[in-house]
Amino acid sequence: MASIEGTYVPNTQDWVRDQVEAYERSGGTEARTFRDSGLPIIVVTMRGAKTGHVRKTALMRTEHEGSYALVAGAGGAPNNPGWYYNIIANPSEVFIQDGPTPFRVTAREVTGDERALWWTRAVAAFPGYIERQAKTSRVFPVLVAGPQ
Repeated sequence: MASIEGTYVPNTQDWVRDQVEAYERSGGTEARTFRDSGLPIIVVTMRGAKTGHVRKTALMRTEHEGSYALVAGAGGAPNNPGWYYNIIANPSEVFIQDGPTPFRVTAREVTGDERALWWTRAVAAFPGYIERQAKTSRVFPVLVAGPQ
């Protein structure tokens, strides 16, 4: 299975929905970067925690040895993004698309030294996390998603 079965409910944010659609439609050859930053993204597919519907979002690409950091930054908003709760509720029902074909991963939240290591990698991939983290008192959760 190369995807999650069920009803797909597109992201409520137009730019995210449009980017996911363009990325998937092109097999990862279009809409590969975060807006005009030139920095690469991945598409993450998950099952909704409350509805069970299929949800998708575009996240900054932080990859290391086949695993990916998923930073729940939400642009520095005071609350964690909805996708974070979806993945926490269904950590084995997650797919990442980093190129032409989505693949299944299992995700887990990391803490302590492991979080610090992945946070450093994430900031190296997207320095904007520093400014966004400074906008809120909440500490951005970091999840690591890797092959099952």
